[in-house]
Amino acid sequence: TAVERRADSGSAEPKTAPAAGRAGDSGSAEPKGAPVDEAADSERTAVFRAVKPEGDSGSRSGEESVKEPAPRERTGVFRIPKADSDAESADSERTAVFRAVKPKPAADSGPAEPKATPAPPATPATPATPATPATSTFVPLRSDEAGQQPKPKPKTAEAPAPKAPAPKPASAAATDRTERTTQQPLPPKPPLDMLADLTNNPPPPPSPLRTAIRRFKIYFPLVVLLAIILAVVQLVRPLPQPKLVMTAKSSYTFGGSKPALPWPSEGQAYMAAAGLGTLGQSGEQKPVPIASVTKSMTAYIILRDHPVKKGEQGQMIDVDKTAETEGKKNDSVNNESTLDTVKEGDKISEYDAIAALMIPSANNIARLLARWDAGSQEAFVKKMNDTAKELGMTNTTYTDPSGLDATTVSTAEDQVKLGLKLVEIETLLDITKKPKWIDPSGKEWRNWNGLVPYNDSLGIKTGTTTKAGGNLLFAAQKKVGNTNQLIVGAVLGQHKPPIIDSVLAASKQLMIATQKALEGAPVVKKGDVVGYVDDGLGGRTPVVATADVQAVGWAGLTVNVKLADGGGKIPQTATAGTEIGLLTVGEGASQVKVPVALKSDLAAPGIGSKLTRVG
Repeated sequence: TAVERRADSGSAEPKTAPAAGRAGDSGSAEPKGAPVDEAADSERTAVFRAVKPEGDSGSRSGEESVKEPAPRERTGVFRIPKADSDAESADSERTAVFRAVKPKPAADSGPAEPKATPAPPATPATPATPATPATSTFVPLRSDEAGQQPKPKPKTAEAPAPKAPAPKPASAAATDRTERTTQQPLPPKPPLDMLADLTNNPPPPPSPLRTAIRRFKIYFPLVVLLAIILAVVQLVRPLPQPKLVMTAKSSYTFGGSKPALPWPSEGQAYMAAAGLGTLGQSGEQKPVPIASVTKSMTAYIILRDHPVKKGEQGQMIDVDKTAETEGKKNDSVNNESTLDTVKEGDKISEYDAIAALMIPSANNIARLLARWDAGSQEAFVKKMNDTAKELGMTNTTYTDPSGLDATTVSTAEDQVKLGLKLVEIETLLDITKKPKWIDPSGKEWRNWNGLVPYNDSLGIKTGTTTKAGGNLLFAAQKKVGNTNQLIVGAVLGQHKPPIIDSVLAASKQLMIATQKALEGAPVVKKGDVVGYVDDGLGGRTPVVATADVQAVGWAGLTVNVKLADGGGKIPQTATAGTEIGLLTVGEGASQVKVPVALKSDLAAPGIGSKLTRVG
C-alpha cells in the first residue's frame, strides 16, 4: 500500500488498492480501494525502494508461497501511463519516490490468514485490516497544475491479492508536506570538460606534452594559412626586369709604345680620336686669337638649336639690309670674307647659310645668323660663351660671332673639344668636306681648307688674320674593320708666310700620321660568351657575340668595353639566337658596336624561384 503525497493539494488522500477480507471480517466492511479509472490521466514515473518485512513468513496459514526479495533494500521505477480520455490532466511526466516500510506485527493479532482473491465487482469483499500495515510515502518530483490530484493507475494483479492497506498513522500527517525540485541553469563548462561529461571521462590532467599538443593544434593551422597567403603573394608579384651582365673584360690595352707625331715647330697643336682619347699635344696651351675658326662655334649653336636633317635645307632666313651692306666689305680696304650676292628681301636657307659660313667664311652671314637666332649679336655671343663652358672649354672667350675681333681667343685643346662635337653632326660634315660651294645666285666659292677632298679629310674651318696667323680646326676619318674612325686636330698660331699654306701643311702631317697610327685588334671572337641575362631570381642565360669584335686604337691605348641592352627592354622569355643587346668598344663616334644574342633559350623563372625570392 502506498500513500501518494501531492505537491499542489492541501492534504494527502490515501488511496488503497483492493484486497481480500480476513476470516470473520467478511461482510462487516464495505469494499474499498476499487480501481479508479481517472488515475490514468498521465504517465507517472516513480522510484521506490522495497524493504524486506520482518517476521516469519511461514507463520501465515494458508498463504500462497511467495518468493521474498533478497535481504536488502531494492529500488524500482515504474511509469503510470496517461489516459486519453482525461484532457485536463494532460501535463508532463511526473516522477515520484516512495519507500515501502517494513510492517510491524500487532500484539493482538493471531496467525496470519491466507490471502484471498478479490470478490467479484457485484459483491465486493470487505478489505481486511492488517495488524501492522506497511506504509509508503509517495514523493512527486514535479507538481501537477493547481487543484488537480494525481490519479493512481489501477492495478491488475496476476500475483496473489495484496492485503488491505492500513489507515494512515497520525504521525504521518505531520510529515505530509510538499517537496519540490528546482532546476537552475549552470554556468557553461569548458569544451574539454563538456566533452568529458559526455564521454563520462574526466579531463586529463595538464602536462607539458599536452600543452604543447594543444598549442600545435591551435597555431599549426594559422601557420599553414599564412604560408598559403605568402605563396599566393609571391606567385602574383610582378617579375623583376631582366638585365644584361657582362663577363668579358671591361677594357683592352694595345701593345707597344705611344706613337710619335710630327708636331709643328711653332704655335700650338692638339690631336685626338673620337671615342678613343688624346694622341698628344705640342706648344703651350694658352688663349690666342683664332680668327674665323670662331665660326665653328656659330655653326654648332645654329645646328644644335635648329637641326637640319641630311638632304634637307632647313628653315628659310630673311636677308636684312645689314647683311647686304656688310657683304660689300670684301674689298681691298676692309679685307673681309663676305657673301656679296645676298640682297635685302632675299631668303636664304639654313643649309646655304651654314655653307656660306664654313666654306667662303662669310662674316656678314655669321652676323645674320646671330641676329636670326638670338635677336642680337650681343645675345648670341653670350650663348657662345655659355656653350663653351658647357663643353669644358675653360680657356676660350668669344666676343663676336665671326672671329674678326682679335679679342676672341681660345686654345688648340679647347677647339678640339668643340671639333669632337661637330663631327657628330652629319649635316655639318656634309658641307665642310666639299672643296667648293655654289650659292643661290649661282656663284661658285672655293673651300679655304685645302686638305679636302684628299686623304679622307672632312674639312671643318680655317681662320687667318695678320694678328692671329694661320689657324685650322680639321677632321678626318679612317676605315678600320667595319667602322669609320674619326680624328680631330687643331693647329694655331702659324705665322710663316704664306700663313694659310703653313697651317695647312702642319695640319696635313698630323692628320696622316694619326691615320697611320690607328689600328684594329681583336677583342672578342664570334660565338664567345661575353655576359648573361639575369632574370632577377637567380636564373642566368649566357649571351654571345654575333661577330668578331675589333678594338680600334694605337699602341699603348686602353679602350673601354661595355655591354648594353641596345635601348630596348629585355624580354622575360626568348629563343636562342635572339639579339638582345650590343657590345661596344670605345666611345662617341668611334665606337665599335657588335650585337649579342642568347646562347640558349631564355625561360621565365620557375615556381620555386618565385616562392623563394626575397625583396
